[in-house]
Amino acid sequence: MSDNEFIKIKNVSKKFDDVVAVDNVDINIARGEFFSLLGPSGCGKTTLLRILAGFEYPSSGKVLIDNVDVTGITPNLRPTNMVFQNYAIFPHINVKKNIEFGLRKEKLSKDALDKRVKDALRMVQLEGYEDRYSNQLSGGQRQRIALARALVKQPKVLLLDEPLGALDKKLREEMQLELRKLQRSVGITFIFVTHDQEEAMTMSDRVAVMNKGKILQISPPRDLYNNPKNLFVGDFIGQINFLESEIKSIDSNNINVLINKLGEHTLTYSGNINKEESIVCAIRPETIQIGNNPDQIKSDITIKGKIANTSFYGNMTYIYVEIEGIAKTLMVSTSDALEGLTYDSECYININLKDIRLIKKN
Repeated sequence: MSDNEFIKIKNVSKKFDDVVAVDNVDINIARGEFFSLLGPSGCGKTTLLRILAGFEYPSSGKVLIDNVDVTGITPNLRPTNMVFQNYAIFPHINVKKNIEFGLRKEKLSKDALDKRVKDALRMVQLEGYEDRYSNQLSGGQRQRIALARALVKQPKVLLLDEPLGALDKKLREEMQLELRKLQRSVGITFIFVTHDQEEAMTMSDRVAVMNKGKILQISPPRDLYNNPKNLFVGDFIGQINFLESEIKSIDSNNINVLINKLGEHTLTYSGNINKEESIVCAIRPETIQIGNNPDQIKSDITIKGKIANTSFYGNMTYIYVEIEGIAKTLMVSTSDALEGLTYDSECYININLKDIRLIKKN
């Protein structure tokens, strides 16, 4: 077994009566990897995590961890531990006893127990908090105590079910960095469930996008963003513009595509595709340039439009442009000053062919 196959999820499915929650999922996860399961509510990601933890058993398929088949093994006998969204910290006992709780059956000496607790608190940078109770902790501190309680058992795999979901935006962003730093320092495999694409993209080595129980794409964050393999992934990850398109001809990897209102152009496509495929062309907002003069910016495609709306977000402004014949406004994002570009004014958008991605509809 290679380190790239430390965890093997082999053709796992899970049904609840007639509902297929997980549909023939096949994944290999590397030792020491930060791996995220990302998708909308109800897509099956938490069910798959619970199968890894042993709280659910698959209807079919196998789960192997470190070359051991754990499919039918109970949670307490698996080399995993889980952190839940609500943290489940006991309010009637202090931090030390909360962290010790999972070690009770290991029959450790007092000195060994104290050392394990101190080591766990040091990992999450909360040394000296042993005697505090949950009502004396902030949301971020409670989250770290939940991590310490999971790490004190020294699992091979840490499973995290939306553990940052209850935090406010600023604290959540801080904890994302802390969690990634912690994962690198302890060096164990983290499997993280979230519906927040920014969270997954910030922390993960690889991300698996799920929908309706299926894995649609597994890629490193940058590749997931730049090269979505289908319509759902492209739409779920970040902001994107879709334009109806039609394949006119194919010559090896060069494909002549008629793009709605943008004309016929030659694009490259590395996958298998035939002329009858239904496709769209996708363009990320930050790759589009905008100006008030058609000759202001050199590009492969320039088209006239009218500004329908603008939204200011600190260092970034989103501009929504109406173009005649295109049903949905095009979104442009820019950090440049927008002199002369205001609501209802004419503008020109500029697109380069290298920034257009061809995506199959199905």
